[in-house]
Amino acid sequence: MFGVPSGKTPEAIGFFMVPSFSMIAFASAIEPLRLANRLSDKALYEWMLISGDGGPVTASNGISVNPHFAISEIDSGMAKRQIPTLILVSGVGAEVYNNPDTFAWLRRLDRQGTDIGALCTAAHVLARAGLLDGKVCTLHWENIPSFRETYPDIEVTDDLFEIDGNRFTCSGGTAALDMMLHLIRAEHGEELATRVSEECILDRVRGGQDHQRMPLAVRLGVDNRKLIDSIHMMETHLEEPLSQEELAAAVGISRRQLERLFQRHVGRPPNRHYMQLRLDRARKLLLQTDMAIVDVAMACGFVSASHFAKCYRQFYGVTPRQARVNGL
Repeated sequence: MFGVPSGKTPEAIGFFMVPSFSMIAFASAIEPLRLANRLSDKALYEWMLISGDGGPVTASNGISVNPHFAISEIDSGMAKRQIPTLILVSGVGAEVYNNPDTFAWLRRLDRQGTDIGALCTAAHVLARAGLLDGKVCTLHWENIPSFRETYPDIEVTDDLFEIDGNRFTCSGGTAALDMMLHLIRAEHGEELATRVSEECILDRVRGGQDHQRMPLAVRLGVDNRKLIDSIHMMETHLEEPLSQEELAAAVGISRRQLERLFQRHVGRPPNRHYMQLRLDRARKLLLQTDMAIVDVAMACGFVSASHFAKCYRQFYGVTPRQARVNGL
């Protein structure tokens, strides 16, 4: 299981890179391993970069990375290069990644006992390969709504990282650094993990249960409790929107007071803000899933596809269908 000392050094960790992978998640996962080796003056870890055919893979920032191996050269058996731990790294477009050879390879490694994890959006790849059934997982917060719609039977959280048996997932970005520090601490002690975190200029190591996003008050730059509570209710009632009267009553103020709070602190009426939240969710579902447009409309609280299309065009200048076709 990920984080349980193996007793072997160097510990081999493979990184499988999906095209358009997240460079920040990739670097945040590898650099702590390098630093652990340097600070301990021992080869505690080694890493191998893997792609489907062994050729270069381009990250979402346009930088190409040259792998060490193709998937055909990697196995957890004795006949090929062994990796007890494999980490998938992806980014933009992971929800449409569909490579049967890769999925079959992942399932084979799983049967042979390899610990398999995912950074950023790569939980989509594991789910499509059937490797998250019965597991708790996480992924980048922008992709959680579409993941839940696509895989309703898989439990997903908004935590930084999740470890569930031989499966582990991470929300990506710098959270990969926190997850690898957890690994280093579990396998080689608190002192080394602390030294690595100091080298990375971290003032604290976050735990897996820390949330990905800043508190709502910090994100909005406001501290009015009534306003924060009303926006939180909006965010949690996108499929069945609440009326302004219901929102106001729920936070203990009048509708007029609610409108004044939004105008003063947000700069637009509450119904306009609510609509933008719903359309932002709809945009993610359009681009990250293959849900029918009418189903996207219903999932975001619109009574009909025509009303949804009208509102969407008013906000984004294109219809939902145009947005999906052109990736806008």
